[in-house]
Amino acid sequence: MNTKDEHWRQYREGTIRFNEGIIFSGFRKFGDMIDERYFVEFGADFRVFEFDSEGPKGKIRKIIQYTEINLKNYFNLGFGDKNYKTNAIDDLVVTNNRDSQKILAAVASTLFEFTNHHLEANIIAIGNTLARTRLYRIGITNNLEAIEKDFKVYGLKNNTWHKFTKGIEYDAFLVNRRIVNLQHYEREKDNK
Repeated sequence: MNTKDEHWRQYREGTIRFNEGIIFSGFRKFGDMIDERYFVEFGADFRVFEFDSEGPKGKIRKIIQYTEINLKNYFNLGFGDKNYKTNAIDDLVVTNNRDSQKILAAVASTLFEFTNHHLEANIIAIGNTLARTRLYRIGITNNLEAIEKDFKVYGLKNNTWHKFTKGIEYDAFLVNRRIVNLQHYEREKDNK
């Protein structure tokens, strides 16, 4: 069995496995969304993640980046195609590689990994178009029950954050990790 086949076997078994900077699993499944996803590579600080989208338009490199904004522990979730000239995210391009569910699953996997290393993080996601914001809302709505097992989810409406409710159009979204094992978290925090 080759390395990639072994990684997929471990992924399907749900084992936690990190090797060569690639996320394989180690997080709760969001409904059926995570059944099919891409291998995601990550940087040393767990703020930048990359993967390849594969579909009718070929292989397209994607970047997910968590950037701290002007409020402590608040991060913008940036996502888009990799611009090879600048190595930056191009979040205006529409790829339409017919793999949106796998892409959403890849982004979800990075939320787990990012918040494993930044427990107090509040992640804000804003679509750069109304269509993208709607896509985020649909993804959250379709997987809300599973997402809420690990994250608190809010929507921005009329410049106020509200607990996310299905059927409401929001301008932005905010998630933060539920801290399940508080004793472990406090020990880790004290050791810093």
